[in-house]
Amino acid sequence: MLEANLRVIPYRKGNVIKDSRRSQSLRAEAESLAVAALGFLAAEPGRLAGFLSLSGLGPDTVRLAARDPAFLPAVLDYLLANEPVLLAFAAEHQIDPKAVAAASKALAGAAGDR
Repeated sequence: MLEANLRVIPYRKGNVIKDSRRSQSLRAEAESLAVAALGFLAAEPGRLAGFLSLSGLGPDTVRLAARDPAFLPAVLDYLLANEPVLLAFAAEHQIDPKAVAAASKALAGAAGDR
């Protein structure tokens, strides 16, 4: 049963075994962080307005846009491009700001897999 959850990925110096459950868990954590980031932006009208303005979205189109796999990485990328907002989010959620970059990367890779 364990073998069904493993996937072999070719690598130059041999084969690397990657646990797909771990990969799914990382994606789920990244999605959770991105949803928290969106909630953080939405909690403050000024922060949300900045995101909407830059993204070209309106309050009425956010729900539709959220269905796009690129939406959650875009939320995290917005934080990464705005250091004061990033630091405020990281402080409020008691995380290292680098976790936002890692989550964005994980989601961007996941969006490319779909």
